[in-house]
Amino acid sequence: MPDLRAEGIAKRFHTGEGVLEIISQIDLTVAAGESVAILGVSGAGKSTLLHILGGLEHPSEGRVTWDGQDIYDLDGSSLARFRNQTLGFVFQFHHLLPEFDAEENLMMPALLAGWPRARALDRAREMLAAVGLEPRRKHRPGKLSGGERQRVAIARALMLSPPVILADEPTGNLDPHTAASAEDLLLGLNQEAGTALVLVTHNEKLSSRLAKKAYLVDGRLES
Repeated sequence: MPDLRAEGIAKRFHTGEGVLEIISQIDLTVAAGESVAILGVSGAGKSTLLHILGGLEHPSEGRVTWDGQDIYDLDGSSLARFRNQTLGFVFQFHHLLPEFDAEENLMMPALLAGWPRARALDRAREMLAAVGLEPRRKHRPGKLSGGERQRVAIARALMLSPPVILADEPTGNLDPHTAASAEDLLLGLNQEAGTALVLVTHNEKLSSRLAKKAYLVDGRLES
C-alpha cells in the first residue's frame, strides 16, 4: 500500500526582521492503517505542517511523497486531483460553502471526482446519517449549529473514503458528546478501512486514542 512521506521538510517566512523558520528537518511517514497525533503549543507550526502534507502549502525545503511521487512535482490540475481523490481534510473551522445545503456540500467532492449525481446523492445521505444529521440535510450552514457544521465537514472529508485523512483540531469546537462521536467516526475509518490518519490536536485525551504521538517542539518533530 502507498504511504504518505515527508522528508527533510522545512518552512521559512521572510519578515521585515529577517527569516523566520517555522519548522525544520521534519521527517514523517504514515502508512495505511496508521494513526499519528501531532501535538504542540499554539504557533508551533502544527497547521503549517499539515498543510504541507496535504499539498496546500509548498515547503521551503524537502519533499512530500505519495507512493513515491513528490506531490509538489505535480502540475496544478494533477495536484488538485490528488487532494480530491487521496486526501480527506477536516479543519478546525468547517469551511462549508454557505450557498449550498449540507447534502450539496457533501456531494461536491464526489461530483468533482466524476461520480454520477445519483451515486453522489446516495453517498451524501449515507454519510449524513452516519454523523446523525440526515434530518438536517437540506439546511444551509447558516441554519446549522457550530457542532452540526463541523459534523458535516467531517462527513464531507470521508465522502470518497480517502486513503489519508488530515485533521486539524477536528473536534475542538464540539461539545464532549458530539466530539466523542466524531472521534469514533474518524478512528473507526482508520481501523476498519485501513485509512492513514494524521491528526493535529491540543487534546491529550484524544491523542492517546491514536497509535503514535509526535510533539512539534522548536520546529522539530519529536516522538
